[in-house]
Amino acid sequence: MSRRRLSWVALAVVLAVALVVGMGSREEQTRTERARSFADTVKCPTCRSQSVADSDAPVATAIRADIDARFEEGQNEEQVRQYLLATYGDEVLLTPPRTGVGSLVWILPVAGLLIALGALAFTFRRWRLEPAGRSASAADRELVASAMGTSDPHGEGDGR
Repeated sequence: MSRRRLSWVALAVVLAVALVVGMGSREEQTRTERARSFADTVKCPTCRSQSVADSDAPVATAIRADIDARFEEGQNEEQVRQYLLATYGDEVLLTPPRTGVGSLVWILPVAGLLIALGALAFTFRRWRLEPAGRSASAADRELVASAMGTSDPHGEGDGR
């Protein structure tokens, strides 16, 4: 295996190990931590782009208490989310939905990144395949010679 390919394989292995370690390090959250974490994803209905967890508005305090009570009853995050959507509408969530038009928020950045990476790969490959010492065309040499005020487009005649 070539040295270059070996370095790419090593990079992929390190990345995979880092992802596994990162995913496995989650500890079980307490009910209070789960409620606080969930409240971070819910928008305060009266505040401007502020989460229920960060807001001091009376409605935010009531929603936090409601979320905590629902987790206390044993409801999971999806059940609480559905209740809040039914009560306050789609604008109550700080994260856009992953379906419908809201899915564009998730898809477009990934598509843009993939297109940019593809364009870079295409460009680098084209640069690599072109000869490095490509000489200028006769028209280019003529243009340079006329700009410099010389009549010999090959630059061989006047001994400069």
